[in-house]
Amino acid sequence: MSGKGNCYDNAPMESFWGIIKQELIHHNHYRTRREAIEDITEYIEIFYNRQRLQAKLGFLSPVAYAQR
Repeated sequence: MSGKGNCYDNAPMESFWGIIKQELIHHNHYRTRREAIEDITEYIEIFYNRQRLQAKLGFLSPVAYAQR
């Protein structure tokens, strides 16, 4: 990590938020901030971390990868 303003330091998070925006946020209209937070949290905790197939894990879900 080389410090603030270095785009290469932030690339993993930019990629992560890009995926969330593409797969979730752009397909929904949230009436409140709380509604958005709840939906994003559920997406991350339930789908992204447990079910979504990850290319870096050989196209397995994180749970399936950990169990092999």
